Amino acid sequence: MKLVLACLLLIAAPAAHAQGIASVRIASGFDTPTFLCAPPGDSRRLFVTTENGVIYLIEDGRIQGQPFLDLSGIVAHNTEGLLGMAFHPDHASNGRFYVVYQDVGQNSHLVQYGLSSNPNIADPSSAVLILGPQPQPHLVHNWSCVQFGPDGMLYVGIGDGGPDNDPNGHAQDLTTTFGKLLRLDVDLPPPHVPPDNPFVGVPGAEEAIWAYGLRQPWRFSFDRVTGDLWIGDVGQADREEINFQPAASAGGENYGWKCMEGTDCTNATGCACDDPSWIDPVHDYPHTLGNCCVIGGVVYRGAALPAEQGKGFFGDFCSGRVWSFRHDGAGMSELTERTAELAPCGSTSIDLLVSFGEDADGELYLLDKAGGEVFKIVPAGSTAWAYCTSAPNSAGPGAWISHGGTTIISASDFELRADGAIPGQFGLFYYGPQQAQIPFGDGVRCVGGTVWRLNPPQVIEPGGHASRPLDFSAPPAPGGQIDAGETWFFQFWYRDPTGPQGSGFNLSDALSVTFCP
Repeated sequence: MKLVLACLLLIAAPAAHAQGIASVRIASGFDTPTFLCAPPGDSRRLFVTTENGVIYLIEDGRIQGQPFLDLSGIVAHNTEGLLGMAFHPDHASNGRFYVVYQDVGQNSHLVQYGLSSNPNIADPSSAVLILGPQPQPHLVHNWSCVQFGPDGMLYVGIGDGGPDNDPNGHAQDLTTTFGKLLRLDVDLPPPHVPPDNPFVGVPGAEEAIWAYGLRQPWRFSFDRVTGDLWIGDVGQADREEINFQPAASAGGENYGWKCMEGTDCTNATGCACDDPSWIDPVHDYPHTLGNCCVIGGVVYRGAALPAEQGKGFFGDFCSGRVWSFRHDGAGMSELTERTAELAPCGSTSIDLLVSFGEDADGELYLLDKAGGEVFKIVPAGSTAWAYCTSAPNSAGPGAWISHGGTTIISASDFELRADGAIPGQFGLFYYGPQQAQIPFGDGVRCVGGTVWRLNPPQVIEPGGHASRPLDFSAPPAPGGQIDAGETWFFQFWYRDPTGPQGSGFNLSDALSVTFCP
């Protein structure tokens, strides 16, 4: 977890980020996760792809028992398996989404799928091949990332085919799609080439090419506000690089591989070191102190972290380190390491950062390949997240739980809060060590294992609000002590004599909290 960055002057003047950030684990148990995304406008669901071909659904904070799509029978179970996923901009109406994977015969595919009658289950029989099958010369640098741009086009990141030094000269060869970023209009008939692609009509050129001179564009993303494109291109033996393409670009950029690795000239045969047509990276860094593979970048556009608004984030797979920066369209500033802030509280750690992810609200996630875990980037002192669902009550759509203060034990200012409950009725906060999903009363019990009540019950305020500070020094019962590094689950139970189901009581949604020292 160490690095000497090329831009030492930027590090020497760290930027202010007074709010601070942290990470909290929201899901685990995945077999080699590779990517996370969400359909446009869908704040309840997250989709996690895994190397072996299974796509899992996290809905309302819970991993669903049945996979969204299982392609394990056709996807290669190696590092080039199922690597990317993207939802059509009109997914809400057409149900379409796209995946890239390598099959067991070492061929790459870009495939469109649709939904079954259940929106949480894809229809395997709906497969439509968009691109491929493309035989791969090696088990590295294949098809790895797909993203829809602000123009509604589907962009596909394709590596040079490996293994080292691009022996076939793919990245600089416009007659092949290896070592390129492609741009497709999936709403057009095959070959899905938009008429304004930069190499349309160029003799011999693959017309789907949007940019070239790439080694392995493992992850790339579009800024949701500006439309700018950020490409993390994985280096070979010396340097990792972040490339930038402004939203106004007409395409056709050449990012220099195999003649350039970051800002270093490789002196490869046929290469010149001063070609003005090459686009230099906005940032690169050396393979020192454990670094080997850039992950990112992605620009934060969520609402939970105002101080991070507009900052780009990237990391390194091998060292697990994470940085943020700002870019004004011409240059980078405020390059700051965030690794220590993002170190999870407790016994978990982020060891092999394989990807960032974004939800529908623009919040960011980190995927740890080694631990099979998903972490969410949250404000410092707020390592909590809501899960489960609340049921309607006699006052409206249902009660919800939240917290005030911080999740820092030493601050001793944590307070549980509930809203939307029934004024004048009794309510009670309780907590336990596990998640659950059990119908109970008019709602769902979302906390399992041995549970502890935060007595005494309280009368819900006229606005439907209730709150209770948590005293970390006085557990409500033996075994209920809350210590730093532990994760506990909280819920609010309340009376509802005229509730819609007639049981006389209901529950809020639930809150998972990881407490920090």
